[in-house]
Amino acid sequence: MVRRMETADLNAVAAIWLDTNLKAHAFIPSQYWKRNYEAVKGMLENAEVYVWEDGKGIQGFVGLDRDYIAGIFVRDGEQSRGIGRELLDFAKGLRSVLSLNVYQKNSRAVRFYRGEGFEIRSESVDGNTGEPEYLMEWRH
Repeated sequence: MVRRMETADLNAVAAIWLDTNLKAHAFIPSQYWKRNYEAVKGMLENAEVYVWEDGKGIQGFVGLDRDYIAGIFVRDGEQSRGIGRELLDFAKGLRSVLSLNVYQKNSRAVRFYRGEGFEIRSESVDGNTGEPEYLMEWRH
């Protein structure tokens, strides 16, 4: 089920953020993610975040900043089970337009978002990592 993140969820959500980024973005040095962990944890605490939870706990989450998806993250071992799609559908139910940035080298994520109706609107380089990325958008 999808629900709003609570304060007690913060450590689990931050751990999923770190682990997923380390695995999905092997083309970025792991120190980048580890160095930003505490700052992101602080941002998550005050952000609009929705978690996907089952009997085993929190398995994934989506973070929103107005119409921007700051990220969808699903715990390793729970991916490809529809959790990401359910989180995205939940976000689509809250907004009529959504945009996001995704690293071009993260082909799995690019395929996922294209399959969910997102279109590439522009290309740029992430100033923090130097990696090329797409700005993708979905409209209801």
